Amino acid sequence: MGIRAYWKGKILGFFDDTLSTTYKNGVWADCPIRAIRQDPNVAHFICEDFNDINAATLAGYTTTQSGIVGTFELSDAGGGVALVDSGSTTVTEGANVQKIGECFLPAADKDIWFECKVKVVDTFDKAELFIGLSETDTAIIDTSANASASHIGWQCVTDDGVLLFSAEKATAGATKAAATIAADTWITLGFKVNGVTDIEHWVNGVKIATTQLTANIPVTELTPSFVCQSGGTNDPILHIDWYKCVQLR
Repeated sequence: MGIRAYWKGKILGFFDDTLSTTYKNGVWADCPIRAIRQDPNVAHFICEDFNDINAATLAGYTTTQSGIVGTFELSDAGGGVALVDSGSTTVTEGANVQKIGECFLPAADKDIWFECKVKVVDTFDKAELFIGLSETDTAIIDTSANASASHIGWQCVTDDGVLLFSAEKATAGATKAAATIAADTWITLGFKVNGVTDIEHWVNGVKIATTQLTANIPVTELTPSFVCQSGGTNDPILHIDWYKCVQLR
């Protein structure tokens, strides 16, 4: 283990060159984390590790069931892990989870960084998923399609484990190739919203060549959102190890 310093533009960052081998080209390389920690005027952020939240109430989140099934709960895994459990083998049934309070609004010169670590079990290629930021919507995945009119994140609505990176501005949306998940295997997903110019995205710290453009960047308030629903065969469970979202003020 070795801590290294790295300058990107005018931003000084620190990383572990063993644990964070992709840092220099990753989503956080130009995020002024050090300045944010010292001065809340620089940015606001959420860093959710699910290890200091009330397991009984999961206060701060709202869970909407589709088909009167689906739960949001903590597991007993080390470090804190949340479970979005579809609880069903019926297509489109499951849980829609959102952090209460829309607090991220894309705007010029107000960059947003987001990253999370997730995995799917029981069974990864029979799940309907959304992972990212969305406007408040109690049915983000509806009739096996992304129904959120304003969002940025990854979706799977084809019941095959293929994640597409999706962005939509008041129903003007586009999807980009992202990744195919594997059974019971952690994956990190990240994006950066450059004002209202474009959106870059990463998978496991590796930048994907495609970007989302201005026409598809929502300009309304968004909140961290997670959906796990059944594709009609098994009862998939989305595990969330952590997520982090930062926006310049």
